[in-house]
Amino acid sequence: FAPTAADRFSSHAPFHFDLSILDVHVCLKHGATLVLVGEDIGKDAPRLAQLIADERISIWYSAPSILALLAQFGNLARHDYSALRQVLFAGEVFPVKHLRALCELLPKPRYFNLYGPTETNVCTWHEVPLPVPPERSTPYPIGKVCSHLRACVLDEQGVTVTRGSEGELAIAGPGVMQGYWALPEQTARGFFNANDGTAWYRTGDIVTEAEDGCYTYLGRRDRMVKRRGYRVELGEIEASLYRHAGIKEAAVIAFADELAGVSITAFLSSRADKRPSLIEIKRFCAENLPLYMIPDRFSWLDSLPKTSTDKIDYQRLKTRG
Repeated sequence: FAPTAADRFSSHAPFHFDLSILDVHVCLKHGATLVLVGEDIGKDAPRLAQLIADERISIWYSAPSILALLAQFGNLARHDYSALRQVLFAGEVFPVKHLRALCELLPKPRYFNLYGPTETNVCTWHEVPLPVPPERSTPYPIGKVCSHLRACVLDEQGVTVTRGSEGELAIAGPGVMQGYWALPEQTARGFFNANDGTAWYRTGDIVTEAEDGCYTYLGRRDRMVKRRGYRVELGEIEASLYRHAGIKEAAVIAFADELAGVSITAFLSSRADKRPSLIEIKRFCAENLPLYMIPDRFSWLDSLPKTSTDKIDYQRLKTRG
């Protein structure tokens, strides 16, 4: 990213969220300025948009949900963002329609999709080529592995798969944690040792690797369910729902069902004046998803609950089942 002492970094992520590691330490390393974003401003789109402009922030880093909020409600056209040269995002999948809207409003910065669990911090990166095509609906790849790390893709038996095949992403190198504090059993489950003694961390994320070494994120291993004999990735259903123009947020949860084994609920939010009817949503799903992936139930909320790190709170949604 070639930061310099002239850069002004945002510090939006709370310090218990691993995004803050880049904000603080990269900024300090290069002698740049760190602009602290107060919690009261951090989720208030109009005030946050004003702060980014007034503070002349040049490198912004946050979860995609905050950037989507800015694109929808920040009135970005009112402000001067000539200082903003890089927009970094990580922590969750950025729905393409929200990313496209942001890039159209702010076309000059470079956009980077960063990936990495807390246990590795950022381990892959991908620069989004602009403009985002209007026909694109699939999320961008998580990219290539960082130069100080190594990556491989494993099957369920822990054997490396061929390029192009699905598997679990594993990471090794100096950026990987040593283990979980006072939790030896959890540490043992999270790592495996290669024949050369290298400790590899199993991320739990399912990916494919392209011929050029670029990784595409498919979903969490623990978010795959069997339904009617088919393997269903809940994130694929979410990605399809996000393609509907009237849907602002989508989260899909699988619940145990005595008769069917698994039932699927889609929790959705929209702008009040654009909420689609149930018939419209079901028709949309029938046109874009195979029958076995269509949710059994749709639940509308004013907004989906968030964690302290601004990600959708799936645990709270599960209590609504």
